[in-house]
Amino acid sequence: MGMKRLALTTMIVAAVVLSGCGKDDTTTSTSDSAKATTAAPATSAASSGATTAAPAAGVSTLALADTSLGKILVDGKGMTLYTFMPDSATKSACNGGCATAWPPVTGPASGKGVHADDLGTITRDDGTVQATFYGHPVYTYAEDTKPGDVTGQGSAGKWYVIDADGNAVGANATKATTTTASASGY
Repeated sequence: MGMKRLALTTMIVAAVVLSGCGKDDTTTSTSDSAKATTAAPATSAASSGATTAAPAAGVSTLALADTSLGKILVDGKGMTLYTFMPDSATKSACNGGCATAWPPVTGPASGKGVHADDLGTITRDDGTVQATFYGHPVYTYAEDTKPGDVTGQGSAGKWYVIDADGNAVGANATKATTTTASASGY
C-alpha cells in the first residue's frame, strides 16, 4: 500500500507542477520554443512588413526588420539574429557556454518576407535542430534586451547581423563564408 500511495502522490505533484508551466499572457502554447517564436509584438518586425503571423508550434519565425544597421534578419519577437563566422553550412561551432551567450534559434523556420528556399536547418551536437538562413545557423544574443538591439554586432570579430541577402553585415566576407578560425572567443 505504501508504494501505491507514493506513486499517486508523485503523480499529483507532477500534475500540479506541469499545470503551471508554459502559461503567459502572449500565447497558450506550453512549449518554451513555441512561446519564444509564436508571439510577435508590434515592433520593428511588424512595421517592416515582416512576418507577424504565428507559425505552427515548434516553428521559429524569421523576418526582416529595419534597424540602425539597415534591413536585417530578426526572429518573431523582432530580436536581432546573428551568424557566427566559424560555423559551416552543416555544423554549428557554438556550443556550451557559447550557446548560452548566443542562443541558437530552433528550427525549422518560416517567414513572410523571407524566401522559404533561403531557410533550412542543421542538427546541433546536442541533437537539437537549429534554423539556418542562406545555409548558415542563426542565433540571438543574450545581451540584446529589446527589438532593434544590435549589441552583438562585430563581437570578437566573429558575430554579425545578417542582411536580407544572407550577407554578414560589416564582415569582410559575403554570405557569411566559413572560416577556419577557432570557435573560442565567443
